[in-house]
Amino acid sequence: MTNPEAQQQAQQSVSEAEPQAESQDRFEEARSAEEAQATERLERAVRAAEQALIEFEIAVETFRVEVENFSRLHHQRLGPMYSRLDELDALIAEAVAQRTGDPEDQRRAREARGLVQPMPGVEELFHGWIDSDGLSPEAAAMLTEKPVQPPPRVRPSEEARRIYRDLARKAHPDLAEEEAEQERRGAFIVRVNAAYAAGDVETLRALAEEWEAGPPPPERRAGRSEELYARLEWLAERKEMLAAVAAELESSAIGAMIKMAPEDPDGLLDEIAEQLLAQVSEKEARLAELAR
Repeated sequence: MTNPEAQQQAQQSVSEAEPQAESQDRFEEARSAEEAQATERLERAVRAAEQALIEFEIAVETFRVEVENFSRLHHQRLGPMYSRLDELDALIAEAVAQRTGDPEDQRRAREARGLVQPMPGVEELFHGWIDSDGLSPEAAAMLTEKPVQPPPRVRPSEEARRIYRDLARKAHPDLAEEEAEQERRGAFIVRVNAAYAAGDVETLRALAEEWEAGPPPPERRAGRSEELYARLEWLAERKEMLAAVAAELESSAIGAMIKMAPEDPDGLLDEIAEQLLAQVSEKEARLAELAR
């Protein structure tokens, strides 16, 4: 026979346990909701940091291309003028030394002539195949049978810049977490950067079509909080590295010149050319006076 008292106690225990179980369930649900919200906040922070990093990388790469193009155009367009100025300085110093016969003037003439005819450097010793930065573009072109085309101007066209930025924002390796996808995107962005540096709008258009036709980027996996924190840390380190690259570019002589005319660096080249031509005219007039 069932003990009525024991049965009553059992029923009471069950009745008391049910609210406790419901309370525990609610607690677990609340904790899970809080963890989900925290993870969602971290994911938003990671996405924001990724986009900020990509925008910063676009700015750094854009400035790097401008510095490189400005340097090449500066050398190609203004190099002959600088050489002419050095030659005129030497001729003037030699004319003055011939007139005065002063040993100090003769020393200055030798120094000025030395600037016009420097000791052979790496470029001369290797007949232009290798310069201080390695294999020259001309040598590389000969080996690959590709023509060397100087940049038409410092800053690529607006269309080239627009396509480049759009591709960088879509295909940047930093948007991928899987190693294989990072490698695929990295190889693609190398081609994008090369086309942008050359100001090749047609190639950039073709690359945009290629990206749109390619495999879609993999969906982001729901990661744990530790993974998201690690991602944020990596993004911060990457940003710090890029900041160092940007600072080095800005502190360079060419970078400083571009920052003098950020809206029209090509116009700055024209302005410098006019100043050099004026100096050439002045020195030629001075040399003509000495030759009388």
